[in-house]
Parts: sequence; C-alpha cells; structure tokens
Amino acid sequence: MSVETLPQEGGCRCGRVRFSLGLEPVITMACHCTGCQKMSSSAFSLSALVPASGFTVTQGCPVIGGLHGVDRHYFCPHCMSWLFTRPHGIDEFVNVRATLLDNTRGYAPFMETWTCEKLAWATTPAVESFAQLPEPQDFPRLLQAYAVFKAR
Repeated sequence: MSVETLPQEGGCRCGRVRFSLGLEPVITMACHCTGCQKMSSSAFSLSALVPASGFTVTQGCPVIGGLHGVDRHYFCPHCMSWLFTRPHGIDEFVNVRATLLDNTRGYAPFMETWTCEKLAWATTPAVESFAQLPEPQDFPRLLQAYAVFKAR
C-alpha cells in the first residue's frame, strides 16, 4: 500500500459499514492466534496497523463484538463482519482487517504473530515471525524494516 493509493476505502460484506484509510499502515501482519482463527473463521487474520488519525468510519455504526474485553473488536451490526480492532493501551492506532479493503492488491503481511498457535499447514510470505507478540522494544526496528519492505 503506497501513498499513491490513498485514501483506501473498505467495508463489510453487506456494505452497511464503510471506512477510509487516509494514512499508510505502519505495519501489516497475519495473526495465527486461536482467537483470530475463531473470529475470522480462517487460519489467521490479516490486518494493517494504521494511525487512528488516518482511520474514519464513513458509513454505518460498528458495534463491539468478540470477547468484549480490553481490546475492542468492532463488527458490522448486520452482517457481523469483523472490521477493525482498537488495541488496549495503544489508542493512537487502529488494527484494520486488511481483507476488507476494496483494493487488497498492495497488501502483504510483513510479520506474523502467535505462530505457536498456528495451524501446521498455514503459511504466509511474512518476513518477520514471532511465537507470540513482538516485545515493545522490537517495534522501532520492525517499523523501520517495514518501511523498507513496502518501498520495494
């Protein structure tokens, strides 16, 4: 996903909730945790971490779903598509389900997380891999490496 493609538009399966990304993701990822497997009904969830200031719901009113815990997972109230997550403790970012973008052509997961829970056959082209989540001190290096990755 590059600056030339902004803004990026996306939405749920039924089209009742729409959103816009006005800023590029700071990193893209695939999460293999069993929670993401269950919520996405797939082997992993794909997401793009976007600055909250660059994310806007443009139509509809998402509702909180999932576990209703500290991480707030938002869904379409009609079709129940999992749209985005507002992670606990990092309110300056929104984790958008990248497969809901209208144009997914520029998306590729840079890192994969929770590989300790991944299905044995599941593979991604991710450059970085973590058994669980990266440590907070890893993020400056990861963000710099992602900037190089997306520039290719």
